Amino acid sequence: MVSETVQVSCVTNGGTESNQGFKRKHLGSDEHASASCHNGSDAKGDIGTSGRDLTANVDEDTQLDNASKKARVPKELTLQDMYNNQDAFDEDDEDDSDWEPVQKHIEIFKWFCTNCTMVNLDDVFHCDICGEHKESGILKHGFYASPFSPDVEYIQVESEARARDKDFWSEASASNCSTAVGFDDRMLLHSEIEMKSHPHPERPDRLRAIAASLAAAGIFPGKCCPIPAREITPEELKMAHSSEHIAAVDLTAQMFSSYFTPDTYANEHSAQAARLAAGLCADLASAIFSGRIQNGFALVRPPGHHAGVRQAMGFCLHNNAAVAALAAQAAGAKKVLIVDWDVHHGNGTQEIFDQNKSVLYISLHRHEGGKFYPGTGTALEVGSNGAEGYCVNIPWSRGGVGDNDYIFAFQHVVLPIASKFAPDFTIISAGFDAARGDPLGCCDVTPVGYAQMTHMLSTLSGGKLLVILEGGYNLRSISSSATSVIKVLLGESHECEPENVVPSKAGLQTVLEVLKIQMNYWPNLSSSFEKLQSQWGMCSVENKRKQVKKRRVFEPPVWWRWGRKQLLYHILTGGHFHLK
Repeated sequence: MVSETVQVSCVTNGGTESNQGFKRKHLGSDEHASASCHNGSDAKGDIGTSGRDLTANVDEDTQLDNASKKARVPKELTLQDMYNNQDAFDEDDEDDSDWEPVQKHIEIFKWFCTNCTMVNLDDVFHCDICGEHKESGILKHGFYASPFSPDVEYIQVESEARARDKDFWSEASASNCSTAVGFDDRMLLHSEIEMKSHPHPERPDRLRAIAASLAAAGIFPGKCCPIPAREITPEELKMAHSSEHIAAVDLTAQMFSSYFTPDTYANEHSAQAARLAAGLCADLASAIFSGRIQNGFALVRPPGHHAGVRQAMGFCLHNNAAVAALAAQAAGAKKVLIVDWDVHHGNGTQEIFDQNKSVLYISLHRHEGGKFYPGTGTALEVGSNGAEGYCVNIPWSRGGVGDNDYIFAFQHVVLPIASKFAPDFTIISAGFDAARGDPLGCCDVTPVGYAQMTHMLSTLSGGKLLVILEGGYNLRSISSSATSVIKVLLGESHECEPENVVPSKAGLQTVLEVLKIQMNYWPNLSSSFEKLQSQWGMCSVENKRKQVKKRRVFEPPVWWRWGRKQLLYHILTGGHFHLK
């Protein structure tokens, strides 16, 4: 619950001593809207000069004042008397030129939605944006909790301790565990110290909601084995980042609160959280490639795909996917595929591997001509310095993109290129901010869509697949989507690849644009491009025919061509009417 105090102060005598104005606490960064209330003392002085000479003798003024005070309100006063003796109406002898009213405090109670962080008035019980109940149990039960009812203990969630020691890891390995989950509760300590207008979207509750969902489903702890967490070493980080960047992140451990960019925060625990996240991803990649486990899910934060060689940005400190790819190569993988389905372009990952032919980076993201954050990732960005074609960007031109567009792009771009590349190891930068209901992504991918894409990628590299959490800021969306993805890793959900997927018009245009560029580097795309281009042309002709048919649904009588019905006839038939 958050209260907002509105202070209203008056400006007296033209001064600004108490002019605090309206301060929007927690709702509008640090903005102040001034509200001035003049009491008119200056005007009063001007009015007084018309009744008496201001340069008159002081004694005479005193006598007049005393006389006026003795007769406060005469029974019969002319307008001139009232005008000349305004002081006679005062209730006391004190000068009111510096009078100020008592400051009034109006408290407006508000609450921030646990699910999407949006602000709501106290008398509202369901979030105006996502519909979540103000006392939601999503952090206890995950997405299994009802969004419409307050927290009710109707789901028994086991609260088992997550062991992180090597003995437990050895026992889990001996039990033929095929899927591992990397998680450490120390990553929850990374948070924004000072809340601004509302809670930061990249918050510890993201991991709590996913962990609660996995526990409620009996997946973790249960069917997935944990992996012991360790902090990545500076030597490992230097393979992806500059020494200056690593030192800058480490320096935040000495600060109570700091910022790399206005939206990329750090506190005294952030550097360790970032090292733990990168260390978990590196160890999961090594364990998967070596065959100790089949696949894994890195439940980590802070995210990483915006972190480049020299900069932290977009909520990201260290690039977890890049560290994992390099760890897999250190373990023996010759070719690594990274598929980034976060709604934002992974500019950091692209920068790190821009000239590397051993790592194929494919990103599907909103772009909208560079207007969507971070503005990079056009279809023309294909790699450089001999690595052209090893960077594939699929930039959506609008929001609202859903399952069909993503699956269509997978069928015609992602899988054909990835199959030709033949990776030894596959990494998914799994941001769930393109999910339905996300306040930042505003797209429409469902848990079923994410499961289908995961299943399609699991057919590559012998099933050696690592999924790394990136963005996603609607707790219900990310927890349900992550659970669906992990069920595919466990082999519990066999999502069949849909046939005859029909994309949106904008989605088809984007895929055609990417194919036209990438077939210069991947010749196997030519046949798909020609086929889709032919279908697109036929689709355009068919749409025009439908439009003409709709206009001619009603055929008026022929005799309407003459007389007073002539104009109406031409309008209905789509003809041209010419006045003679």
